[in-house]
Amino acid sequence: MTRTTQTNTRVLDIVSLYPKDMNIYGDTGNVKTVELRARLYGYEPRIHAYNVGDAWPEQVDLVLGGGGQDKGQAVISDDLFARADTLRQLAADGVPMLLICGLYQLFGEYFETHEGQRLPGIHVLGVHTVGQDTRMIGNLVEKTEQCGAIVGYENHSGQTIVHDDGTQPWARVENEGTGNNGSDFTEGARKYNVIGTYMHGSVLPKNPQLSDFLIRTAAEHRYGTFEPTSTAEQKVQLDKLNALAQAAFDVASTRPR
Repeated sequence: MTRTTQTNTRVLDIVSLYPKDMNIYGDTGNVKTVELRARLYGYEPRIHAYNVGDAWPEQVDLVLGGGGQDKGQAVISDDLFARADTLRQLAADGVPMLLICGLYQLFGEYFETHEGQRLPGIHVLGVHTVGQDTRMIGNLVEKTEQCGAIVGYENHSGQTIVHDDGTQPWARVENEGTGNNGSDFTEGARKYNVIGTYMHGSVLPKNPQLSDFLIRTAAEHRYGTFEPTSTAEQKVQLDKLNALAQAAFDVASTRPR
């Protein structure tokens, strides 16, 4: 895929990956948040909702994928493999991606359900997941190297192990949350600019620093730089959004599991 270098073009092409089947915990909120914040920074976000069988966009600057039930993962599996080479190339080229729960698992090596069915992954992230009978659920605060403290809501039964192949844990669990597996205090995984996480919520409305990391990385990848051109009115709107996000962060981070 050809990188655009013209700085007079302010479009950011954002793929919402499988919103029909992988969006059971409000993960569309992540798409809405990125769309709004990118616009307030002076960019033109162009959202491509990609579902099974759809044509793939010609330009991709950011990929956002959500969670789903085991049956949803099975529905998209064949189509995901048909797009695997493209997604692996985008990842290796530095395109940012945020993958929540079910798609985090399928971007790994495999996901084995608690009934024993093994769904192969597309090997973007060096992780594997095995389903358990007990669900790991509740508010979670984690500390990331890139974006500081992040708060979200985990709801999963898969235990994920991060391998040492260039993939690193995305975060460390800061409170009584479970994270990847409940034993090594890690949560999520990152390789290149691909972030996999169990953080629902949706996560981005409460964590604008993560939204801005994704937007900035997408703009830098496409145009070479991130150059906000916010008007005075847009800056006021951003300040209001950030204040609301902080209030939501404070409530969620102190609410018991």
